[in-house]
Amino acid sequence: MDTISKIYKIGHGPSSSHTMGPRKAAGIFKLRFPEADHFRVFLYGSLAATGKGHLTDVAVAEELKPVRSEIFFKPETILELHPNALKFEALDNSGKILGNWTAYSIGGGDIIDDENPGRSENNVYPHTRMKDILEWCNENGRQFWEYVAEFDSPDLWPHLTEVWEVLTDSIHRGLENEGVLPGSIKLPRKASSYLVKANGFKGSVKRRSQVFAYALAVAEENAAGGKVVTAPTCGSCGVMPAVLYLLKKSYGFSEIKIQRALATAGLIGNLVKENASISGAEVGCQGEIGTACAMASAAATQLFGGTPAQIEYAAEMGLEHHLGLTCDPISGLVQIPCIERNAFAAARALDANNFAILSDGRHQVSFDKVVLTMKQTGKDLPSLYRETSGGGLAVENQG
Repeated sequence: MDTISKIYKIGHGPSSSHTMGPRKAAGIFKLRFPEADHFRVFLYGSLAATGKGHLTDVAVAEELKPVRSEIFFKPETILELHPNALKFEALDNSGKILGNWTAYSIGGGDIIDDENPGRSENNVYPHTRMKDILEWCNENGRQFWEYVAEFDSPDLWPHLTEVWEVLTDSIHRGLENEGVLPGSIKLPRKASSYLVKANGFKGSVKRRSQVFAYALAVAEENAAGGKVVTAPTCGSCGVMPAVLYLLKKSYGFSEIKIQRALATAGLIGNLVKENASISGAEVGCQGEIGTACAMASAAATQLFGGTPAQIEYAAEMGLEHHLGLTCDPISGLVQIPCIERNAFAAARALDANNFAILSDGRHQVSFDKVVLTMKQTGKDLPSLYRETSGGGLAVENQG
């Protein structure tokens, strides 16, 4: 498995797979052909089906500037390696093709191609299954964050410090910004008004309402193209910061404890990415929101003193209870139902933490098994429910 730094990428929304990934690919191709007179770019499958709503064409064209580019949408063409595919062509001033490259945006802003189809760019961890990591923790008397500290790069920790700064800043911006989000839906922001109302409540109702507001704040910033952190994707970026911000404010957890919780959550995200997928175009929203909920569930359980078994249980529940969740964004925008799903997944993560802490950590369905189940469920979903806006809410709410 790769470094956890790759789970937490800092960039601009609205989509890690449809915006950040294609922008990264365009930058790579542009450097390969500095002599090009112009570029042609073909978007396939899910990238084409929801590309305009996700600003894929805008991100690619901006990255290729000042060289002009033509972008073509081919939603009916699905390439075998991944549904998020794009082909670049570099041409000279006579129209001769100088070279081409096909890339795949596999989720979380990561790119692969036909020559390098593997998920991990750099294997820094000796284990790829939760079962083996649990055994290591039990044999060594360690927690998950200590496993991360043992095998990941020392550079991870300064990165997590920056990640937390960006996460909190995205909450603050989202709570201050008001108005209508960009796009054809004309969706009003809600985070600011939700927090005002939340602060008028008391006890558990207040905390539950606040976590809604925090998650909405980040998800709305993402929808507006603001600076966010993939956790593990842009579309699900509001879950982790909402849970951790609430717990820090409510219980006074230190910055170092938050950093360790981020490390544990990143490990959970890494396991899903390695053994299944975090791409909505590949497995539906269960891979994005479900993974984000599992990450936040694990982080919260660690903060409250959970054992590795209890943390694993919380993560398993966070993912299990999102199995089968479709990706059917209205108008191809990362807004409906995406924004609300961030808020509800954050609340569900707190429930999973509570449930796991009450238990002794023993349960029937392991995290490894639910990850494989999610992968198979994603394959079984018809393509119209995997980020194509071809079914579900996207169809029922057209026009």
